[in-house]
Amino acid sequence: MDWIIPVLTLIVGLIGGFFGGTYYLRKQLSNMQMDEKQLQAMARSMGMNLNQKQLKQMQRNMKNMKMPNKFPK
Repeated sequence: MDWIIPVLTLIVGLIGGFFGGTYYLRKQLSNMQMDEKQLQAMARSMGMNLNQKQLKQMQRNMKNMKMPNKFPK
């Protein structure tokens, strides 16, 4: 009986931590915004040089991007 409560507490804590962490990560990723300088730096690191029209299009696409919802509410 002395080992049942700590084991159950560990299991419940791991499960709660996992779901809490995934919720927090999804929330942070959905709120992530990149300005033009960050987008341009990311594109350059991938070997691309974006003009102003492509940069605006990329910003619009990132703004409209939806995260997949694997865990429905």
